[in-house]
Amino acid sequence: MKTLRIDLGERSYPIYIGDGLLDEPELIGRHVEGGQVMVVTNEVVAPLYLDRVMAGLNVKEKHSLILPDGENHKHLATVETIFDALLAHRFSRTATLIALGGGVIGDIVGFAAACYQRGIPFIQIPTTLLAQVDSSVGGKTGVNHPLGKNMIGAFYQPQAVIADTRVLDTLPDRELKAGIAEVIKYGLIRDAPFFRWLEEKMASMLARDPEIMSHAIERSCRNKADVVAEDERESGLRAILNFGHTFGHAIETGMGYGRYLHGEAVAIGMCQAADLSCRCGCLSPSDVQRIVDLVSRAGLPTRPPPELDSGKFLDLMAVDKKNVDGRLRLILLEAIGKATLPVSVPMDLLRATLNGYGRTSV
Repeated sequence: MKTLRIDLGERSYPIYIGDGLLDEPELIGRHVEGGQVMVVTNEVVAPLYLDRVMAGLNVKEKHSLILPDGENHKHLATVETIFDALLAHRFSRTATLIALGGGVIGDIVGFAAACYQRGIPFIQIPTTLLAQVDSSVGGKTGVNHPLGKNMIGAFYQPQAVIADTRVLDTLPDRELKAGIAEVIKYGLIRDAPFFRWLEEKMASMLARDPEIMSHAIERSCRNKADVVAEDERESGLRAILNFGHTFGHAIETGMGYGRYLHGEAVAIGMCQAADLSCRCGCLSPSDVQRIVDLVSRAGLPTRPPPELDSGKFLDLMAVDKKNVDGRLRLILLEAIGKATLPVSVPMDLLRATLNGYGRTSV
């Protein structure tokens, strides 16, 4: 087991990464506060891991809640379902919520924990690669709105993140590839040696080589931990973690939540952002091609959906948390391994990317 730490003063917490951690109940137990625990999961994960987690909980009162699976259930009504269960069992403010699932479950449960009685402890047990390397780390919680992704939420840190790499054995190939998109992102925004390593090891990642996967997860989490420790609430540096996400969120919202997995949409968004970086004179054409090639080798889409024209894209991108005073601000790349802070880009160049990249041959 490897242990990283998010250094946030009194809100600091560990990230545990290892094989078979769900078989070590004392690891979860050391971060449970109070005598009441509710494990929230979904209908896909529950048959695989819920009984194991519940059996390992040595507390006075424990319950579980199984939610429907999918991004299309990431909304306020689902959060209210969690509140209903907590109130029905008379959970106090010393109770602990456990999020057992992928990024959707982690975001929903974290937001519920932030709101219930103005905040109760929660633990992240991510079961997808994307959640292990990204969404479970850093304290961003929330739900979607029909007009925009993740527009309702809170910064709320967990007590711990427990990433059992063995659960990835049951992860569908499509979900694995979606997680790899976020892994690639870390190489692009601040870790050029990691990007080169991914170029060499991508085939092994897709084959789920345990050693390769463990290293990729640890390196990704370490990159995110460093960024979050410096800028917890995204007032500066943390914004680079959104590279490709403004484009990607527009795809998810415009195409209907669930049609594209988050990582798939982000993969396309990173290619679009790389193209825009080149048009703005920040990134070389050869580096753009390296990025597109690696995303493609990961089995991820690289082109935007033809149904979204530039006008629709711009409308959707305008509803984005990173915009300030109505101005669209984007993360660009100066080089592979070096992202800019949010910048306002010339509209003609943004339109050129939206009208050009992926609409014709690359």
